[in-house]
Amino acid sequence: MITAQHKIGSGFGARSTAAEVLAGIDLSGKLAVVTGGYSGLGLETTRALAGAGAHVVVPARRPADAEAALAGISGTEVGELDLADLTSVETFARRFLATGRPVDLLIAGAGIMAAPERRVGRGWESHFAICHLGHHALTGRLWPALTASGGARVVTVASSGHHSSPMRWDDVHFERGYDRWLAYGQAKTANVLFAVHLDRLGAEHGVRAFSLHPGAILTPLQRHLRQEEMVERGWIDEHGNQADPAFKSPEQGAATQVWAATSPSLDGMGGLYCEDCDVAEIAHEEGEWVGVRPYAIEAGEAARLWQLSADLTGVSPR
Repeated sequence: MITAQHKIGSGFGARSTAAEVLAGIDLSGKLAVVTGGYSGLGLETTRALAGAGAHVVVPARRPADAEAALAGISGTEVGELDLADLTSVETFARRFLATGRPVDLLIAGAGIMAAPERRVGRGWESHFAICHLGHHALTGRLWPALTASGGARVVTVASSGHHSSPMRWDDVHFERGYDRWLAYGQAKTANVLFAVHLDRLGAEHGVRAFSLHPGAILTPLQRHLRQEEMVERGWIDEHGNQADPAFKSPEQGAATQVWAATSPSLDGMGGLYCEDCDVAEIAHEEGEWVGVRPYAIEAGEAARLWQLSADLTGVSPR
C-alpha cells in the first residue's frame, strides 16, 4: 500500500527533542544500527535510543573515536565500517550477521556536506557514494537481519538540501564539472528515493522505510565550510556563535529521525519523507525549501536509482 505524503498531526514539532518523542516508548530488547552514531545528531540519536532501552550498534570509520564518544552511554557497541569502501561494508555486515541478531532499527545517518571534489570506491563522487551507495550496500548486506525482526524500520537522514538538485542521470558522478552543493543535493535526493523504493520492496517482509530532514543544526557536518561562508549565510556571527534563530539544538535535530524510527503513529505506513517530527507535505513551489519535492518521491525515479545502485554496488536489498 502506498501511503499519502501529508501531515498526520503527530503532536510534536520543530522544537521537540529526541527524548520527548521517545517518552513512554520502551525499546528494551530492540537492536538499532546507527551509522554516524558517534558525532553530531548521530550521537544524540544513539543517546536517546539507548536511554529508551535499545541496544545500539554504531558502525564507525574511526572506531577509537567512536568508543571515546560513546563512553558512559550503556547499551552501545562499536563496529568498524567505511561506507566509501564496499569491502568494509561487506565485512561489517558479515561479522554482524554471524551474531545471529535481528535488526529492528537501521538509521542511515552518516554523511558529508559540501565537501571538495573527491573520488572514492570505484571512482564514485564522494557525496553520492558515502551518503547513498554505502547505505544501499549496507542495507542489502543486513537484509537477513532486517527481515528477521518482523517489523524493522529503515530511516535515511536526508535534508532539505534535496531541493537543490534532482538526480543528474546524465552525469551522476559530476565528471563534467563539479559543484559541491549540487553534489550534496543530489545525494540527499537519492536518500529520499532510496526510502521510497526500499519501502515498496520491504513492506511484504515487515520492513518499512522513511527519510527525513532533521532541520538546520550546527554540527561537525559543516566541517568543510569556511567560517566566513557561514557568517555570510547568517548561520553564525563573527565570533562563531549561532546567529540564525531557526537553527535547532542537536537534541531537537535528532528528534525527527528518532520519531520516524520508533513512533507508533507511523505503524502501517512507509516510503514517506518527514520533517519537524511529522510527515512532510509535498512542495509544489520552488524556493521555499520546506516539504519534499515531487521528483524525490516519484516511484519511477526511485526504481531507476535502485537499479543503478544495484549495478554499481553489486548489492540489491530484497
